[in-house]
Amino acid sequence: MRILIINGPNINMLGVREPEIYGRKTYEDLCRSIEAHAKRRGISVRIYQSNHEGDLVDAIQSALGEADAIVINPGAYTHTSIALLDALKAVNLPTVEVHITNVSEREEFRRVSYIRSFCMTTISGHGIEGYLEAMDYLNASHGGCNVCM
Repeated sequence: MRILIINGPNINMLGVREPEIYGRKTYEDLCRSIEAHAKRRGISVRIYQSNHEGDLVDAIQSALGEADAIVINPGAYTHTSIALLDALKAVNLPTVEVHITNVSEREEFRRVSYIRSFCMTTISGHGIEGYLEAMDYLNASHGGCNVCM
């Protein structure tokens, strides 16, 4: 299975940005954890991060024919971007939405997700482990297929 991991704005600032909310693990820690988990599961991953909405749309579109599924943490674009929703609909790949914090227990505006209606599920509040759970969810939904790499 080939999974594209997409991270939106400020995810690259993990460990620095509000560590009391997002934890002390860095973006590099996140990437290493994803890569190690993927290797253990026989999953091929590509990790992408951008602070720019159009670049995230481009990354989603690039998944067409290159990935079997998407894990996405759109960051603040979760609450504002119809463009990300439209891109996900266009490529029509199984997608899981991930948030490091429990967005349903934070500010009211963080409870709105434009992409959630397209996603198979949302994993929220499990820290960076949520990404690993999302990969396992997609791999199980795909039948644990290792010939798709």
